[in-house]
Amino acid sequence: MNFLEERIMKDGVVKEGNVLKVDSFLNHQMDIHLLNEMGAEFKRRFADKQINKILTIEASGIGIACIAAQHFDVPVVFAKKSQSINLDGDMYVAEVESFTHKCKNHVIVAQKFLSPEDHVLLIDDFLANGCALQGLIQIVQSAGATVEGIGIAVEKGFQSGGRMIRNLGFQFGTENAVFTECNRFACLVQMHFVF
Repeated sequence: MNFLEERIMKDGVVKEGNVLKVDSFLNHQMDIHLLNEMGAEFKRRFADKQINKILTIEASGIGIACIAAQHFDVPVVFAKKSQSINLDGDMYVAEVESFTHKCKNHVIVAQKFLSPEDHVLLIDDFLANGCALQGLIQIVQSAGATVEGIGIAVEKGFQSGGRMIRNLGFQFGTENAVFTECNRFACLVQMHFVF
C-alpha cells in the first residue's frame, strides 16, 4: 500500500452512489505534503517526456496540477467551466458531463494558451466516466498539441472511464497494483469497489 492508498483507507469515505469522498485531504481541503508526493511521482512517471505544459479542468484538478507543475517547472492551464468577461479571443471548447455534479458543462481554454508546439500532461483528481478527460483530449487535439501523458490520482475501476480512454489509444496498467508500469498514463490509485 502506498501513501495515497493509505490516506484513502484512513480518511476517505464511500458514499451512496459510488462516490468516494476525499474532501478532507484531496479536493476541498488539500494536504499539500500529499500533493507534493503525488507531483513527485508524476514527474518520475513522465521524466522521459518533453512536457512543457500541464492541463487540468476546473476545479478539483487545479491543486494537484499546480503542485505537479512545480516538479516539471512548467505552467498550468485549466479548462474553465463557464464563459466570463475575463475570457477574450478565440477559444477551444468541449462539452463534458460531470459524474459528481450530474450535469454537462462546456469547458473552455483560450487558444493563446495551447499551441501545436505544446507537449501536454493532463492531470485530474478522479477518473470515473472519462468525460472530463475526453474533453481535455479534444481540446489538446484541437490545438494541434500532443498529449504526452495523463496523470490521475484515483481511477474508479468499476466505471467505464478507464476502458474508454484506453480505447482512444491511451494505455495504462489494469492490475490492482499501485503505480503500475505504463507508457502514457499514470494512475496513482486504482480503486475497485464491490457493493
